[in-house]
Amino acid sequence: MKYISTRGGMAAQEFSDILLEGLAPDGGLAVPQALPQVSGETLESWRGLPYADLAFEVLSLFATDIPADDLRRLTRAAYTPQIFNSEDIVPLRPLDDGLSLLGLSEGPTLAFKDMAMQFLGQVFEYVLTKRGTTLNIVGATSGDTGSAAEYALRGKKGVAVFMLSPHGRMSAFQRAQMYSLQDENIHNIAVRGVFDEAQDIVKALAGDLAFKTKYRLGAVNSINWARIAAQVVYYFHGWLRATESAGQQVSFAVPSGNFGNILSGHIARSMGLPIRRLVLATNENNVLEEFFRTGVYRPRPAEQTYATSSPSMDISRASNFERFVFDLVGRDAERVKALWAAVARDGSFDLSELKDQFESRYGFVSGASTHADRLATIRSVYDATGVLIDPHTADGVKVAREFVEPGVPMLVLETALPAKFSETIEEALGRPATPPGNLADLESLPQRVEVMDCDEASVRRFIEAHAKV
Repeated sequence: MKYISTRGGMAAQEFSDILLEGLAPDGGLAVPQALPQVSGETLESWRGLPYADLAFEVLSLFATDIPADDLRRLTRAAYTPQIFNSEDIVPLRPLDDGLSLLGLSEGPTLAFKDMAMQFLGQVFEYVLTKRGTTLNIVGATSGDTGSAAEYALRGKKGVAVFMLSPHGRMSAFQRAQMYSLQDENIHNIAVRGVFDEAQDIVKALAGDLAFKTKYRLGAVNSINWARIAAQVVYYFHGWLRATESAGQQVSFAVPSGNFGNILSGHIARSMGLPIRRLVLATNENNVLEEFFRTGVYRPRPAEQTYATSSPSMDISRASNFERFVFDLVGRDAERVKALWAAVARDGSFDLSELKDQFESRYGFVSGASTHADRLATIRSVYDATGVLIDPHTADGVKVAREFVEPGVPMLVLETALPAKFSETIEEALGRPATPPGNLADLESLPQRVEVMDCDEASVRRFIEAHAKV
């Protein structure tokens, strides 16, 4: 399996090469030259596999340059009941009205990002050790990616992490998860701005090829294909748990900000997994919902990006969207380049002539949720089932309810545990969400973070002073 760029300017590379690169040299994103296909017979042979072994089967289709015995060892180290506090790793829990919850938040940082990051922590160390080199991860987070990356990479050989976050725009629990880490290879940078501006700095540094090469910059955001590939696994797992026979269709509802989570569903569907619908749910920052409704992609500037009670989705420029558009326009790299040039020049592009394909060919439907919707959904799910969900998952449930079909299981991807957003839970139910016992005192721990202006030069100087070389 070789990988190319969505913008056409990268020679085909192996999985381990793009793992360390992050953003492609031409500013595009790495994608497989052709997606592997999974037959119904193969899919049925995977029934009953432990999650770690299913992860091996799926990831072996993408990481073809890693010997099978090594890859199996990496997936078994990443996905253990001890790390994920669950024998199933990803439990499936019925809710009501045809909905079930795919529990992706059993990991150490209580968010779905752990599902990919635990594998990345293993495979980064493996590849760096094999090559005898180091890597400086530079990323941006709206809340959950940062802590998941840091917990997966803390203390790992040859890796330093520089994680940018929007100052004052995450929950207190999210901040504590990141900033309380004292490991010498973890560096938290809170920038005075919004997530999209922090992500712009990351992309600018990755686009400076001389700086990227000198300081061996890598990525752990979902611009890194390995993140997407590792997330594909739980779509296969969810389908296998929710069905009894070959060919049975399942729909997935996905709270969406940066488009990486639902992109993995698009990849799984394109590989042959029988997915009926991919239900994209946004909050008030509904740029993606607007695209799937109108065909027009119109990212919003920082001042028009709202701070909401589902803050991990407070994103107006979805980095992974380019990978889907690459497929949508027939894998035409020149057209992709032109579309993103139009965004830079005009602030938008219009693909409404392809709108009839969004659902008919790709299964995408969409909807948006508000703060009032989140509160009402948290209350209704708890009253009906006794299950407590976080505000992002509530966005997913709210929109999923609009697309339930008889005989088609609707799996809502749980994105975080409610303890991470206790203030919103208290507003909804009149009492806070209790964190797990081992995290009960997290917010009282000493915190270590550098606060600086949202300025590329300032971040650049900090990396120069602290990078592993």
